[in-house]
Amino acid sequence: QVQLVESGGGLVQAGGSLRLSCAASGFPFRTSSMSWYRQPPGKPRDLVATISPLGDRTNYANSVKGRFTIHRDNSKNTVDLQMNNLEPEDTAIYFCHRPTGTSWGQGTQVTVSS
Repeated sequence: QVQLVESGGGLVQAGGSLRLSCAASGFPFRTSSMSWYRQPPGKPRDLVATISPLGDRTNYANSVKGRFTIHRDNSKNTVDLQMNNLEPEDTAIYFCHRPTGTSWGQGTQVTVSS
């Protein structure tokens, strides 16, 4: 079955960096676009970034453009999210997701202190 396992979250001060990683299995990863979403406390889940199957096209939410970078390694079935210059507003649970699927992982908590 589809498995998405996120890791790399933690507590960081504003201006700091974190790198999230997602290990995917159970579906044809190399031909799937992949996305990162986030859900702040008490708010709905929002799209953060998407990467094409070959990694040659990316899209970002306006709020993270220039600060976050999505990357994938098709040899390892992983998709990462490099987050720089973090802001308190980035505090959320972060999830990776296959846009054409319905499965979600448990997410990883990112907390940015001011």
